[in-house]
Amino acid sequence: MNAPLYTTEILRLATSLSAPHPLAREDGRAEVRSPTCGSRVTTSVQLDPDGRVEALSQQVHACAFGQASAALLERSAVGRNRSDVKAAHDRLAAWLGGSEPDPDWGFVAIAPARSRKSRHGAILLPFRALVGAIEATV
Repeated sequence: MNAPLYTTEILRLATSLSAPHPLAREDGRAEVRSPTCGSRVTTSVQLDPDGRVEALSQQVHACAFGQASAALLERSAVGRNRSDVKAAHDRLAAWLGGSEPDPDWGFVAIAPARSRKSRHGAILLPFRALVGAIEATV
C-alpha cells in the first residue's frame, strides 16, 4: 500500500502559511512561476542594513507542498542573507533529488514529495522568490 501524498503534517504546514501582508518597508519584490506545474509565488522582503531578512510577505498559489515549503521558509528566513537562502535552496534541491541528507529548516516534513518529481518545482519556488526579492534590492 502506498503512503498518502499529503500527510496531516504537510496539510497543517500548508494551512499555517501567513496571509500576504504589507511590510513596514518593502526593499525588494519578486514573482516566480514553475513552468511544470504553474505554481506562482510573489515575495516581498524587508532587509536590515547588512542585507539580512527582517520581514517577508508571500503570496503563494501552489499545491499543498508549495504552501508547506513557503511556511517552512517563512519560519526560518528571518536573519538570513541571500547566500544563506541560496545555499538552503541548493541543499533542498539536492535532498529532493536524493543525494543529500535532510537539508534542515524542517523539510523532513515534506519527505513524501521526494519521490514526486512533479512537485519539486513548487517546493523550490518560495526559495527562488526570496532570492529574487533580495537580489531586487541592489
